[in-house]
Amino acid sequence: MESMLASSVKKASTKNRANATDLALPDGYEPSEDEEYMNKRQLAFFGQALKKWKREIIDESKETLAHLQDGPIQEADPNDRASSETDWGLELRTRDRQRKLTSKIDSALRRIEEGEYGYCQVTGEPISLDRLKARPIATMTVEAQEAHERNEKISRDQ
Repeated sequence: MESMLASSVKKASTKNRANATDLALPDGYEPSEDEEYMNKRQLAFFGQALKKWKREIIDESKETLAHLQDGPIQEADPNDRASSETDWGLELRTRDRQRKLTSKIDSALRRIEEGEYGYCQVTGEPISLDRLKARPIATMTVEAQEAHERNEKISRDQ
């Protein structure tokens, strides 16, 4: 049943996805519940938001790389040096998390191209627009995500 639902969802959104992220949007456009779910405008909105987010992450990574290439930490005072090394460690961990986030963004962009974006990977149900606006890389509805997290907790506790 779920595969039939997913198949019909994919077929229905195929007509909307062709170059969706290249569509020019009116200024201030926000996806609305009053329009067809995952129409060309909505796909363009989320695709453009995802691409912008990815560009920002890459730009921040380039800045970090430039700072790292400036040379080693030069503080003479051991406390200052320790503080600087801690700061660099935090920065590098942040960049690693952002690297992982970039792959999730790429996955979301791929789902747009494949006509699967905006639909729960577990149930096939539409993911709410509010959830996608808050977390455009979401792959599950709130309910499916909560059930997944409960199951993870149970597995972890055993």
